[in-house]
Amino acid sequence: MRIVHGAPDAMRVLSEGRRLDLASAPPVVLETSERVFGKRLTPLETVARVIDAVRRDGDEAVRHFALSFEGRSQSALEVPSDEMDSAARNLDPAVAEALALSADRIRRYHESFMPRGWMDFSAGYGALWTPCERVGVYVPGGSAPLPSTVLMTVIPARVAGVSEVILCSPARDGGLPDPVVLAAASIAGVDRVFAIGGAQAIAAMAYATETVPPVDMVCGPGNLFVTLAKKLVYGDVGIDGLYGPTETLIIADGSANPTLCAADMLAQAEHDAMAMPVLVCTSSPLAQQVAAEIEARLERLSRASVARAALEGQGCIAVVSDLDEAIQLANRFAPEHMCLAVEDPWRWVGKVRNAGVLFLGEFSHEVLGDYVAGPSHVMPTSGTARFNSGVSVHTFLKAIPVVAIDEEQSLALSESAAIIARAEGLTAHAEAAEIRRELA
Repeated sequence: MRIVHGAPDAMRVLSEGRRLDLASAPPVVLETSERVFGKRLTPLETVARVIDAVRRDGDEAVRHFALSFEGRSQSALEVPSDEMDSAARNLDPAVAEALALSADRIRRYHESFMPRGWMDFSAGYGALWTPCERVGVYVPGGSAPLPSTVLMTVIPARVAGVSEVILCSPARDGGLPDPVVLAAASIAGVDRVFAIGGAQAIAAMAYATETVPPVDMVCGPGNLFVTLAKKLVYGDVGIDGLYGPTETLIIADGSANPTLCAADMLAQAEHDAMAMPVLVCTSSPLAQQVAAEIEARLERLSRASVARAALEGQGCIAVVSDLDEAIQLANRFAPEHMCLAVEDPWRWVGKVRNAGVLFLGEFSHEVLGDYVAGPSHVMPTSGTARFNSGVSVHTFLKAIPVVAIDEEQSLALSESAAIIARAEGLTAHAEAAEIRRELA
């Protein structure tokens, strides 16, 4: 586990390889593109070809790429609705209860988060909030099913008032997504599910096929190919964001429990080999204790090899002089998850500027955010918390300004509008304002 001292060295280490790489690719990706397309392509080139094919050939292209990339021959793309209901009925009761609790907290949180339309009749302006009509959610298949991601994306859309939510997730054995994903789709209120994965799923939702309807927005996390597909379809449809590997930055002072810090870093590390677990602390003894705890606890994990790869590849413990410096470093890093494991976390809340989600105190730990806290766990990564927020009802809403100015106020304002228009050389604008004064 790397231990670095001082904010400058820490920021240098934390910045290594953090941006989305659109050009390079590991050999396996190059070999796959050569097998499918007859030449070695970058991930961006590969995704562009997938999107073009799906736009042109629809379901046929989707099935072709399922066979080419996944080795899966697939006839039916849509999952029958009774499969969702059946999965929910047959779900382990303890899992069903936990998902129901999670769904309830997520729903209540986002209901509280809903913006309200308003109108100031004296000023003649206001705003409406209107939801997207149809939203497409992508839920990765990967090495583990993610029912939590279903809830964390679909429920905010439903609370926002989205009319129809469709979901794409890769097929597993039997040609269907994982049963627990289907059960979560039923709990969250998904309208239609499609057993489609990868960039072809994003393309199908963005441009429609014979089976998949077009959406207004695509949301949800995914691998590099899914992320690049979202980047390429943006503008034709909306997207929630571009997500890189998950990351957690814990800020700790001398009061922090090293065992809890280590446990939280390991929880982050086991997501995948590219996950980024970071501790920024003000105590060298604490840094050493946490490093020792991580090593002691690591091998007992079921995903120890994945966690070790993340810790060795991207993990970091940074020792800084004080909490002010720690907060400054964290704001520059702009992590997906920022955790304040300090004696008085509320004292520092006002200084936090850039974070996907903020956890206060050792018992408001990040794993709660992954599953049951309430806010969505789909959060900005790779420093994009500097300008973006996580998935919420706002993701699925559009603000429509309303202008309703009465005649008296309009005539008074039109004079200024005409002056500005003439200053810009736009005489038709000016005359459209002035003619109302003339005709009044």
